[in-house]
Amino acid sequence: MQMAKLQQQTELNVVLHEINRDLLLDYNKEIAKEIRLSGSEEELRAFRYIQEQLESFGLTTELTFNEAYISIPLRAELRVGDISFTAITHSMSAQAEQLNTELRFLDLEQEDQNSREGQRINSAVIVHGLANWTTIHRLQQQGAKAIIFINSGAYTHEMIVSSVWGNPTPEDDGYPAIPVFSVNKADGEQIKSLISTRDGDSVEITLHAEVKTGWVKIPTLIAEIQGMVEPESFILFSGHVDSWHYGAMDNGSANAVMVEVARVLSLHRHSLRRSVRFAFWSGHSHGRYAGSALYSDLHWEDLHENGVLHINIDSVGAKGASNLAAANTMAETKGLCEQAIRFVTDEAFRGSPFGRSGDQSFWGAGLPSAFMGLSYQPEGWFGWWWHTTEDTLDKIDGDVLARDCKVYAAAVYHAAFSPIIPIDQRPAVQTLSDRIGYYAGLAGEHIDFSHITSRIQHLQAVTDRFYEQVERGSLPNTSVSEVNRTILALSRWLVPINYVQGCRYDHDLAGSQVLVPALAEAEQLAAATVDSEFFYRLRTSLVRQVNRIGHEIKQAILLVTESERHVHSN
Repeated sequence: MQMAKLQQQTELNVVLHEINRDLLLDYNKEIAKEIRLSGSEEELRAFRYIQEQLESFGLTTELTFNEAYISIPLRAELRVGDISFTAITHSMSAQAEQLNTELRFLDLEQEDQNSREGQRINSAVIVHGLANWTTIHRLQQQGAKAIIFINSGAYTHEMIVSSVWGNPTPEDDGYPAIPVFSVNKADGEQIKSLISTRDGDSVEITLHAEVKTGWVKIPTLIAEIQGMVEPESFILFSGHVDSWHYGAMDNGSANAVMVEVARVLSLHRHSLRRSVRFAFWSGHSHGRYAGSALYSDLHWEDLHENGVLHINIDSVGAKGASNLAAANTMAETKGLCEQAIRFVTDEAFRGSPFGRSGDQSFWGAGLPSAFMGLSYQPEGWFGWWWHTTEDTLDKIDGDVLARDCKVYAAAVYHAAFSPIIPIDQRPAVQTLSDRIGYYAGLAGEHIDFSHITSRIQHLQAVTDRFYEQVERGSLPNTSVSEVNRTILALSRWLVPINYVQGCRYDHDLAGSQVLVPALAEAEQLAAATVDSEFFYRLRTSLVRQVNRIGHEIKQAILLVTESERHVHSN
């Protein structure tokens, strides 16, 4: 085991030394020279350029096309009284032709939530913030005729304003029924002043929103470096190609990193135990992750049976992006992320939990996730130019891009090289234990959590023993294979329990994410009036979810217990 670690470190040093800053900038420049709307000819040219690079490294590629529900905002007009303002509309917004209505300002931070319940708005409203489905859904239920969001800076930020993840089904209705707009801060403040100077609390406005929404064929590009020992097992390394405007950072820089990692790893393919599958998506920005969701839908069994880990990349290499400490990670992949960052920099890593965003379309199939974004501005997030017309090549720093590339190369290489898959399930089990304890406390005497509480303790014990056995020393090849099989099989239970609310073959809605979301109704149960209709319905739902999760934890216990016997016998 120690010899393998020394070999890995030596080989990884060589790999990282070969990362080429100038090539990264060249790839970035070529990919970001055109605006890449999902399904457009400009986007396809970027895909074909990436494909040519990958094939020049000796990789076999596959470029496929599938129908996706895509929404492109075309034009917005906003007139307040006699004054015209610059505004944008958004992907998945409803269209509007010359809508004349009153406009009111709502201070969402100061208004009490309960005071708004049941109140009808019956006008357009202007609010602070980025355009988002949660606010839109609430306000349109109260009768808002249109919503204008005031963004915080000098530029408006492009957004997609639905909650539906990927392509819709007949049951999906998470789309705005009203037009949605954004204005910059200065114009928003001027509009608010126009409202405040009127005798009432509103002003007359005229709105126009033109959005092209429908089914479009979008590309997906797949390339793979075959592993030498477990070629059927693969690390999925993915990023989207489509962009808002020129998208030099989002996501041209990430595409450049993927190409460069493919180039360098192709030179070291004989040292890879597992395969590395590179996946380039469309439909991220204009279809709410349609490309990755489609891939999950069309390749679910392959992902479930052979996928080891999903490493995602978005918006790297920006000037001033000095904060690597908060990159997204699951509990079980935190060690992998931390090791990759420490191998390249001295920065401490704390990690941030995943939200229901990015191309995280593989939780139902049971793939652990590592990273999404990596490097952030000191104050957080990707920079003021994110999703604006100003996301251009001058926002990219070659040294930062090379640093970020090395971190990703280290993570991908480590996951593909290591004899034992570098996923530690003990923190994932602890996360599950903590969350179940929280929900059990909320449910109190109304729901019996005792059997899953005891089962999670049992799972902790057998998982601890399993990893202690692995860490004690060298294992024969048969035992290594059994250990890896167990780690992957355990992911197939733990990832959906910790991250999936509904059916694992479907996709949960976009939005905020809580751990063990299938039991999140315990929070509503704690607040509900005991013996009310709502209380009984919540309790029924939760009892069924407790049964489901209890059974799934039992299967995980049986899995690890059986694996212990196999490893002992070898």
